[in-house]
Amino acid sequence: MKSQRTIGILALCMFAYALLMVSVANAQAGRERQRIDQELTAVLAAAGFTGRIETTLEARLGRRIDRQLADLGRLLWFDSILGLNDDNSCAGCHAPQAGFGDTQSIAIGIENNGIVGPNRSGPRNMRRTPMVINSAFFPRQMWNSRFVALSGNPFDNRAGFLFPEPEGTSLSYQPHLLVAQAFIPPTERTEMTGFAFVGNSDAIRAEVVRRLNANAEYRRLFGRIYPEVRNSAPITYDMLAAALAEFQFSLTFATAPIDRYAAGDRGALTLDEKRGALLFFGRAGCVTCHSVAGDSNEMFSDFQDHVIGVPQIAPALTNNAFDGPGADEDFGKEQLTGDPADRYRFRTSPLRNVAVQPTFMHNGAFTSLEAAIQHHLNALVSARGYMPQREGLDADLSGPTGPIEPVLARLDPRIANPPQLSAEEIDQLVQFVRRGLLDPRATPARLRQMTPRTLPSGNPPAQFEFP
Repeated sequence: MKSQRTIGILALCMFAYALLMVSVANAQAGRERQRIDQELTAVLAAAGFTGRIETTLEARLGRRIDRQLADLGRLLWFDSILGLNDDNSCAGCHAPQAGFGDTQSIAIGIENNGIVGPNRSGPRNMRRTPMVINSAFFPRQMWNSRFVALSGNPFDNRAGFLFPEPEGTSLSYQPHLLVAQAFIPPTERTEMTGFAFVGNSDAIRAEVVRRLNANAEYRRLFGRIYPEVRNSAPITYDMLAAALAEFQFSLTFATAPIDRYAAGDRGALTLDEKRGALLFFGRAGCVTCHSVAGDSNEMFSDFQDHVIGVPQIAPALTNNAFDGPGADEDFGKEQLTGDPADRYRFRTSPLRNVAVQPTFMHNGAFTSLEAAIQHHLNALVSARGYMPQREGLDADLSGPTGPIEPVLARLDPRIANPPQLSAEEIDQLVQFVRRGLLDPRATPARLRQMTPRTLPSGNPPAQFEFP
């Protein structure tokens, strides 16, 4: 009996000691969480991050979103009536299952097979189509920054909107950069227009609105919004551009865990995501280019152009003219400016909702977020050892790559000397970018609901391959 009592007392002591150790561990973990929260809160404030950028949209527009106009823009977005080649729409390259971005490493525009997703085929363009989600806040559009709000503010047209010729600054009368930008896609030969139609950009736009005016259902839909159309006036391209831009305004999804955290919800991020955020804003140096302050509008991009050593990918079948003696290079911003100093420069990609992208970089050279981040952390080794087959690129993109040493000779100093991170730290950084910057409204399961079953033109909708 005495032995049993001794054993019982020992067991009780051991249980009490275990409880004490758990209590101590919990207290230590609590202090660690508190320390991290204090540090991250201070870092976000110092970076100018409020987490409230989405709430400013309508104030900066100076009005409420017109939901009826946005829904008309949605129908137009999915309708090949805007493409004079009769086989592509905005949604063919800006697809709902990829955050209204590309399902491909390099876009496929005209002469496609009617599929939008992994099995899309046809001649490729030159670059990956960027996401349009949150683009209402972008002061520069496209990979070579060819559409620019000169004020640095896309809501402000007073300094003008600059486009390549022939448009120049002629679209500066539009109230927002996106409304002006909507004048361009239907005029792009390899994206929507095709090569059969004879005429300049104005003639192309005139033909697009002629099609809309010849369609009774589109006249009815525009007439619900514009009294002059209801009273027999023609639909104009300005009306079309306004509808497309309004749809894009409605695609503002900038309430991610990092925003909820900045607003005071300390449980919005996991502990590892918080550690990843501290790396992002701190030692990893990501925020240097993927910035949030000022003209960045908390979009995680400085909207400037940099050389980051991305491998050169050229498709086997293309309807674009690639650069270099081997026609296997993309000179980036130099194509726009003509300045050799701009060779291989591309605009910093905004990182909000980047987790829904199937590929990364301007040419989709990487097919996982981990690989894209790893490249930033060791661009020289990554670029020199790059193999498109290992990344799982489509067969027509897996041939010989273009010359990389000329690219690396121009590497931005900020990426040429990256910090040394442990495997655990890289994983934390990936977790933050993948989940901490993802608004759940931007996932394919949510966005697929925007896909119309039928179109006002009577054209057959594309076949969208959702996960």
